[in-house]
Order: sequence, then structure tokens, then C-alpha cells
Amino acid sequence: MDEILKARRDMKESDDRRDAGLKVPEDVECFYSIPYGEDGIWQILDVYRPKNTAGALPVIVNVHGGGWIYGTKETYRFYCMDLARRGFAVVNFTYRLAPEHMFPASLEDTCSVFGWVLENAERFGFDAKRVFAVGDSAGGHILALFCAMCTDPEYARVWDFSAPHGFVPTAVALNCGSYHHELPAEGPAHDLMLAVLSGGVSEETVAAVDAPRHVKPGFPPVFLMTSSEDFLRHDALNMARSLIDASVPFELHFYGDKENGLGHVFHVDIKKPEAAVCNDEECAFFRKFC
Repeated sequence: MDEILKARRDMKESDDRRDAGLKVPEDVECFYSIPYGEDGIWQILDVYRPKNTAGALPVIVNVHGGGWIYGTKETYRFYCMDLARRGFAVVNFTYRLAPEHMFPASLEDTCSVFGWVLENAERFGFDAKRVFAVGDSAGGHILALFCAMCTDPEYARVWDFSAPHGFVPTAVALNCGSYHHELPAEGPAHDLMLAVLSGGVSEETVAAVDAPRHVKPGFPPVFLMTSSEDFLRHDALNMARSLIDASVPFELHFYGDKENGLGHVFHVDIKKPEAAVCNDEECAFFRKFC
């Protein structure tokens, strides 16, 4: 637990440096800390909309990263507000983290949030027929598993909770994600999985969270993104192979090069011009389905 607390402190310091000086944009309307479950600390969300817009907007749900042990809606607020400025309603939520709440708590909360979006579409002006999602790092993994639950009834039965009945996201962006998982040898990877995964570390539990093996036809179209200095960049190829095998439409985008290195989840740092390019291209991808 001491190592996890240290990791949380380090990531929080890094995120604070990233967002230093940023302010809430004047052209974004914000609704803060709305409950979507019974836990008033973990199960809360924000909604951001571009100001002076009438009617239902396409909506983007953000599933934040943080290695399944870190992150809140606050650490992603400026990124999500920046997405809202591109003409979308954005739902930015906090989910239960391991080890206090072992996986699949975060996946269960993600299911609850999408249910909340559909139930509250009229209240917040969401176009319930145009529901998109973005997820990065661990959030990309969670989002990929959620999409698998929506499109593979056999896989959905692995869990004792469910995605909204009949719902499939219109399209998703999977950014610098950790998708492929296999039984690890003793060491840091094994220790992290043991701290995160409910039910212990076994062939069965690890297979259940290996996202590429659960991609089936009907999986939503994907904007798949990684970058030159993303330590998970090769995992994008694992997801790409599964998308190809299942004939799922997708675009693979790679940002940066040897002269202009771009690191893990660079797109969340909205001060970077490269982040603007990536986020513009993701939103343009979503607009193809509007």
C-alpha cells in the first residue's frame, strides 16, 4: 500500500504541473459533482457543455486513466472542458479505485455512468443516439472491456453487473491504452495485478481482463491512438490485430517522432499544440457518425 500511495502522490504532482495556470473556459457551462451512484466520494461526475447552445448535443464520456489506482474527474477536468469547446457535451466521472475497491469496481461504475447518461439525456441535453467515449491508459482498458460487454453476450455474463440493455457506444477513442494482459511472473507486474484484481491472479481472472481477446463483430468503431514515447505504444498493435480479425472499423494514429517525442497520454496536456491536433482529429472522427 505504501508503494501505491507514493505512486498516487507522484502522479498527482505531475498532473498538477501539467495543469498549472489553467482556468475554466468562459465559453463552457459546467455542472459539478452530480451523483451517479450511492458513494458520494467515488461515484460522482461533472457535465460540461459549450455555452449558448440549444438542443441535444452529441456526448463524450471520459474514462480517466491512472493505472486503476489513481485519478479523479478533477485530474481530467481541463482536458474534458477542452473537448466540450469542440461542440460536445462531455461527461467526466470519478470511479472507485483499487486497492480500496478492487477491479471490476471501475468497470461496474463505467456501466453505471453510461446508464446515467441515457437516463438523463433530456435533463442535460444529450443526444442519446450519439454517445461517444474516450479512455486513456487504464481508462482505455476499462472502456474496451465495457464495449466488449455491450457487444458480446457471452463475455457480459462473466460479470455480475451489466451494461445498459441494448446499448453500444456510437464510436470510441482508445488512447495510449493498456489492453493485453497475461498471467505475469513474480515481480512488479504481478504485485500490481494482485493489488488491483478481485479474485486473485489466475489464468481465469487475467483472461477476463485481456481486452483484445474479447473484441467481437459489433464492437464500435475505434480511433486507436499512441505516440512515439508512450511506454504502452506496442499494445496498440495488440488491439489493432483484434479489431482487424473482428472486421471492426478503426483508425490507428501515431503521434510524434524521434525529433519530437510525445509521451504517454500527451493529449491530456492541452497546453501542447500536438494535443490540440490529436483531440481535433478524434472529434472529427466522432463527427463522421453524427
